[in-house]
Amino acid sequence: MELIKSLVEGLWQSSGFYLLTWKEIAMIAVSFAFLFFAIHPKFRFEPLLLVPIAFGILLANLPGSGIMDDLTLGQLFGGDGSLANPDAHWYESGVLRIIYAGVKSSVFPCLIFMGVGAMTDFGPLLSNPVSLLLGAAAQLGIYVAFIIAILLGFSLDEAASIAIIGGADGPTAIWLTSKLAPHLLAPIALAAYSYMALIPLIQPPIMKALTTKKEREVKMTQLRKVSKIEKIIFPVIVLVLVGLILPSVVPLLGMFMLGNLFRECGVVERLSDTAQNTLNNIVVILLGITVGATANGQSFLQWKTIGIVVLGLAAFSFSTVGGVLLGKLLYVITGGKINPLIGAAGVSAVPMAARVAQNEGRKYNPTNFLLMHAMGPNVAGVIGSAVAAGFLLLMFK
Repeated sequence: MELIKSLVEGLWQSSGFYLLTWKEIAMIAVSFAFLFFAIHPKFRFEPLLLVPIAFGILLANLPGSGIMDDLTLGQLFGGDGSLANPDAHWYESGVLRIIYAGVKSSVFPCLIFMGVGAMTDFGPLLSNPVSLLLGAAAQLGIYVAFIIAILLGFSLDEAASIAIIGGADGPTAIWLTSKLAPHLLAPIALAAYSYMALIPLIQPPIMKALTTKKEREVKMTQLRKVSKIEKIIFPVIVLVLVGLILPSVVPLLGMFMLGNLFRECGVVERLSDTAQNTLNNIVVILLGITVGATANGQSFLQWKTIGIVVLGLAAFSFSTVGGVLLGKLLYVITGGKINPLIGAAGVSAVPMAARVAQNEGRKYNPTNFLLMHAMGPNVAGVIGSAVAAGFLLLMFK
């Protein structure tokens, strides 16, 4: 009888129910909410991002699984430098912790950038160069969040890493944070990707509050046709110019432009297809699930971490404000030829932000087709956020 009692107690104490705390319960609830917004037909908020992130959060908060255990050198070696456990190996870490090395090393962000580049059409930007201004204006949140973070007591490195969330560019946020403030990588990566996925929830109220009904109804004229040679030359020229000014940004921007060259040159269709689909999908799965898995309740639910998430939302919101306000100014300057809604697409979440601008425009004018016009600021935002990250790295590393 005692043996049975002992076995039952051992089974109970080793179960997840026994180890479960309110923090894990809270994060599991967050994962359920993310899954709801990703899957429910009424929302479908970027399910390609939100489903793996949500499931990663769920996995990391099932106690006792060890899926994100980190067998670091600090655990391998004792205080005197001797091996604390001679039989310990790095590959005994949790399976998602091992995959997470692709995030910390910036391998995944660079590969994601190549895939995004292969899916990007620079035609709308080239046919309407004013889009560059909208993309630049939509980086406003980066600088606003940087100032607020400094005022709240974060160091310069930490403030720069938090601020880059305002670019709405997950790979860039991971890349910069891994170099300036790697200890904040988990909350910053999660905030950046979560807000990217929740763009359809965050941006529309801001867009509506800052524009009039008349402005939202503006129907923009057809864009000019961009030649093939322009599309081939553009990524090479931009990479050379930006790379010479900010060499540190070459890993990200170089992969982005390489992917775009695959798309436009017309002689490597198989490489372009792989970058757009197979490779990009694999990396999105691995990156999404491991970024989500960093949100363990015990380490994530702290005031500093929550503050970072709130600051990220502020950065994202101010970036949207910056793009829309410049859009309103251009509306006045051009005599009502530019719809200010496309300014919100200046954040670099491609193509989610452009789709939001399109959907909002159609609500007020069913004949409106803003998608291609919004793609100009959208791809300009990718370049803008990468340049901003390179500048911050140059200033504070």
